[in-house]
Amino acid sequence: MDDLALSKKIAASGMKAQAQRLRIISENLANADSLSKTPGGLPYRRKILSFRNELDRASGVETVKVGRVTKDRSQLERKYDPNHPSADKDGYVLLPNVNPLIETMDMKEAQRSYDANLNVISVSKDMMTRTLDIIR
Repeated sequence: MDDLALSKKIAASGMKAQAQRLRIISENLANADSLSKTPGGLPYRRKILSFRNELDRASGVETVKVGRVTKDRSQLERKYDPNHPSADKDGYVLLPNVNPLIETMDMKEAQRSYDANLNVISVSKDMMTRTLDIIR
Protein backbone atom coordinates (compact mmCIF):
# COMPACT_ATOMS: atom_id res chain seq x y z
CA MET A 1 0.00 0.00 0.00
CA ASP A 2 1.40 3.40 -0.86
CA ASP A 3 1.91 6.21 1.65
CA LEU A 4 -1.06 8.27 0.48
CA ALA A 5 -3.44 5.35 0.87
CA LEU A 6 -2.00 4.67 4.32
CA SER A 7 -2.53 8.27 5.35
CA LYS A 8 -6.15 8.00 4.23
CA LYS A 9 -6.59 4.83 6.27
CA ILE A 10 -5.12 6.45 9.39
CA ALA A 11 -7.28 9.56 8.96
CA ALA A 12 -10.39 7.44 8.44
CA SER A 13 -9.75 5.62 11.72
CA GLY A 14 -9.45 9.00 13.44
CA MET A 15 -12.75 10.11 11.91
CA LYS A 16 -14.47 6.95 13.09
CA ALA A 17 -13.14 7.39 16.65
CA GLN A 18 -14.23 11.04 16.75
CA ALA A 19 -17.68 10.11 15.42
CA GLN A 20 -18.05 7.68 18.35
CA ARG A 21 -16.90 10.43 20.70
CA LEU A 22 -19.55 12.76 19.27
CA ARG A 23 -22.22 10.11 19.87
CA ILE A 24 -21.20 9.79 23.53
CA ILE A 25 -21.18 13.57 23.96
CA SER A 26 -24.64 13.77 22.38
CA GLU A 27 -25.90 11.11 24.76
CA ASN A 28 -24.48 13.04 27.71
CA LEU A 29 -26.18 16.26 26.58
CA ALA A 30 -29.47 14.49 25.98
CA ASN A 31 -29.40 13.12 29.54
CA ALA A 32 -28.11 16.25 31.31
CA ASP A 33 -31.42 16.54 33.18
CA SER A 34 -32.21 12.83 33.58
CA LEU A 35 -32.98 12.07 37.20
CA SER A 36 -33.66 8.78 38.91
CA LYS A 37 -37.11 7.30 38.51
CA THR A 38 -37.06 5.99 42.06
CA PRO A 39 -36.80 7.94 45.32
CA GLY A 40 -33.17 8.19 46.42
CA GLY A 41 -31.97 6.52 43.23
CA LEU A 42 -28.98 7.48 41.10
CA PRO A 43 -29.35 9.82 38.12
CA TYR A 44 -27.63 9.54 34.74
CA ARG A 45 -23.83 9.54 34.98
CA ARG A 46 -21.74 11.19 32.32
CA LYS A 47 -19.97 8.79 29.97
CA ILE A 48 -16.39 9.28 28.89
CA LEU A 49 -14.31 7.37 26.39
CA SER A 50 -10.65 6.71 25.95
CA PHE A 51 -8.68 6.18 22.78
CA ARG A 52 -6.03 3.57 22.10
CA ASN A 53 -3.59 2.86 19.31
CA GLU A 54 -4.03 -0.36 17.38
CA LEU A 55 -1.53 -1.84 14.97
CA ASP A 56 -3.03 -2.76 11.61
CA ARG A 57 -0.87 -5.77 10.79
CA ALA A 58 -1.86 -5.83 7.12
CA SER A 59 -0.56 -2.32 6.46
CA GLY A 60 1.93 -1.97 9.32
CA VAL A 61 0.50 1.34 10.58
CA GLU A 62 -1.02 2.33 13.89
CA THR A 63 -4.60 3.52 13.83
CA VAL A 64 -6.73 5.03 16.56
CA LYS A 65 -9.64 3.14 18.09
CA VAL A 66 -12.01 3.78 20.95
CA GLY A 67 -10.62 2.00 23.97
CA ARG A 68 -13.37 1.96 26.57
CA VAL A 69 -16.51 3.85 27.40
CA THR A 70 -16.79 4.32 31.16
CA LYS A 71 -18.96 6.28 33.54
CA ASP A 72 -17.55 9.44 35.07
CA ARG A 73 -17.30 8.69 38.79
CA SER A 74 -17.13 12.36 39.83
CA GLN A 75 -19.30 13.64 42.65
CA LEU A 76 -23.02 14.02 41.99
CA GLU A 77 -24.54 17.33 43.02
CA ARG A 78 -27.38 17.28 45.55
CA LYS A 79 -30.34 19.63 45.46
CA TYR A 80 -32.89 20.05 48.24
CA ASP A 81 -36.35 19.45 46.77
CA PRO A 82 -38.47 17.37 49.18
CA ASN A 83 -41.49 17.43 46.84
CA HIS A 84 -39.64 15.86 43.90
CA PRO A 85 -40.48 12.17 43.21
CA SER A 86 -36.74 11.32 43.10
CA ALA A 87 -35.99 12.88 46.51
CA ASP A 88 -34.43 10.69 49.16
CA LYS A 89 -35.77 10.42 52.73
CA ASP A 90 -33.97 13.68 53.63
CA GLY A 91 -35.52 15.56 50.70
CA TYR A 92 -32.42 15.68 48.47
CA VAL A 93 -32.34 14.86 44.77
CA LEU A 94 -29.12 13.69 43.13
CA LEU A 95 -28.39 15.50 39.86
CA PRO A 96 -26.47 14.15 36.83
CA ASN A 97 -22.77 15.04 36.68
CA VAL A 98 -23.13 16.40 33.14
CA ASN A 99 -21.94 19.96 32.59
CA PRO A 100 -23.37 21.18 29.25
CA LEU A 101 -20.53 23.72 28.87
CA ILE A 102 -17.88 20.99 29.12
CA GLU A 103 -19.82 18.76 26.74
CA THR A 104 -20.13 21.61 24.23
CA MET A 105 -16.39 22.28 24.37
CA ASP A 106 -15.63 18.56 24.00
CA MET A 107 -18.01 18.49 21.02
CA LYS A 108 -16.18 21.38 19.35
CA GLU A 109 -12.83 19.67 19.92
CA ALA A 110 -14.11 16.38 18.48
CA GLN A 111 -15.58 18.21 15.47
CA ARG A 112 -12.26 19.98 14.80
CA SER A 113 -10.39 16.69 14.97
CA TYR A 114 -12.94 15.05 12.68
CA ASP A 115 -12.57 17.94 10.21
CA ALA A 116 -8.77 17.75 10.33
CA ASN A 117 -8.88 14.05 9.49
CA LEU A 118 -11.37 14.72 6.70
CA ASN A 119 -8.96 17.32 5.33
CA VAL A 120 -6.11 14.76 5.36
CA ILE A 121 -8.26 12.41 3.27
CA SER A 122 -9.17 15.19 0.86
CA VAL A 123 -5.56 16.31 0.42
CA SER A 124 -4.39 12.69 -0.05
CA LYS A 125 -7.07 12.15 -2.68
CA ASP A 126 -6.04 15.34 -4.50
CA MET A 127 -2.38 14.30 -4.43
CA MET A 128 -3.27 10.89 -5.87
CA THR A 129 -5.29 12.53 -8.65
CA ARG A 130 -2.48 14.95 -9.50
CA THR A 131 0.04 12.13 -9.54
CA LEU A 132 -2.13 10.16 -11.97
CA ASP A 133 -2.53 13.28 -14.14
CA ILE A 134 1.26 13.67 -14.29
CA ILE A 135 1.76 10.03 -15.24
CA ARG A 136 -0.71 10.20 -18.13
